[in-house]
Amino acid sequence: MSTRPDSYPERPEVVSRPPAPLEAENSVTAPAGEIPEGETPPSSPCSSELSADAAHPADRAEQLEQLSLAEQMCVLRHLPTDEAAEALAELDGQVARDVLENMDADDAVRILSEMWPDDAVDVLDEVDEGHRDVLLNSMTPEDALELRALLTFDPDTAAGVMNTEIILVNSDASVDEAILQIRSELEDKEMPYYVYVVNNMDKLVGVLSLRDLMLSKPGTRILDAVGKQDLITVPFDADKLEVAQLLGHYNFLCLPVVDREGHLMGVVTHDDVIDILQDEASADMLGMVGAGQTEDVDTPWLISVRMRLPWLVINMLNSAMSAFIVYMFEGSIAQMALLAVLMPMVANQAGNTGQQALAVMIRQLATEKFDRRKAWFAVLREAKIGILTGVIMGTLACFSIMLLADNLLLGAVMGGALLLDMILGAVAGGSIPLILRALGRDPAQASSIFLTALTDGAGFFIFLSLASLFLLA
Repeated sequence: MSTRPDSYPERPEVVSRPPAPLEAENSVTAPAGEIPEGETPPSSPCSSELSADAAHPADRAEQLEQLSLAEQMCVLRHLPTDEAAEALAELDGQVARDVLENMDADDAVRILSEMWPDDAVDVLDEVDEGHRDVLLNSMTPEDALELRALLTFDPDTAAGVMNTEIILVNSDASVDEAILQIRSELEDKEMPYYVYVVNNMDKLVGVLSLRDLMLSKPGTRILDAVGKQDLITVPFDADKLEVAQLLGHYNFLCLPVVDREGHLMGVVTHDDVIDILQDEASADMLGMVGAGQTEDVDTPWLISVRMRLPWLVINMLNSAMSAFIVYMFEGSIAQMALLAVLMPMVANQAGNTGQQALAVMIRQLATEKFDRRKAWFAVLREAKIGILTGVIMGTLACFSIMLLADNLLLGAVMGGALLLDMILGAVAGGSIPLILRALGRDPAQASSIFLTALTDGAGFFIFLSLASLFLLA
């Protein structure tokens, strides 16, 4: 899914839902209607599948993921609707998809309708498109319209992760009216951290924290309580990682999302940002070694093979280049077999140096806005680190080999090769993510493979060249 660059999809209306009827909360094993006072609901056939410790939705979801699909559906059907909705929102995406696609449509719709829109959209986005339409068609027109509108947005944008269940206060209202409105709407909205003040056109004109609202004098006009402020908002098509960085930079609990005309569409909350950062960190870690950035242990193994194989082929070609460099110095190695023992040490030490620089640079690019000048200064910083650590490690290697092999010249060659390759590794580790970014690629994607190829090939060449020049000439 992607947003349309020149046009804006119809905004989902921010609506207040009346509390779900009590009948929807009952187990499917009990007839509709209230349970008579003094009686307890009948126990479900799968009620023992979850331990008593699974009171929090995250704990309940973790235990659900350990069960079979049939048991998962049974538990969710028999849980109170609000608890089932919270647990489903916490499930792994693929697990939630399997549950929804195999569960009775009426049960699935009952649970989805109780979820916050942003959570429901995250789950529906994993479901097969045909089955998703079946579920949406079974919902109330109001719920279906809101979810369909949210599904039109790219899931990697601010609009794709925003929550539309927010409380809007008209700029003409008083502080007292705003407090009464919040009390009346709070049950059907996600916890409000701020009061969003809009004009009659639904354009955002101010943001007021609940604390400031409560401290405002009674009778004060809400717009006067807001005062003059520079609104910090994000456009609906902003990248979700950029939103996460802004939220962390300003230490807000949530950020308002607006369209091109400044209409308030929803908010991105801090809990969504935590998920975004965790996903990005996981994707970077997997991408660095050439695995699929969306891969996990539940990914079908053939799909994993398809994602990994191209990078394994590239890695083999890189290894072949390193092997060819070693082959070029076959005569030198034949004259001094100790060279074959020592050359992997040079490549390994430089590779580790490069990996350290690579990790620091990728983290920098992931947590801050890209600054070209600052980024290349960071490369210079890594070069300085490579020089100093290279001098220290080269000196240690030189004296160690001199003591063990009683060969000062071999130790000097080893130390010199180590210094040069560690400098190269540090510079390459800092530069590769920037080069990939300049080429329009993900800075983390397989950067480790390119770094290893460079440090191995260069390390073998530098060490064997110096050995041939000074030891075997």
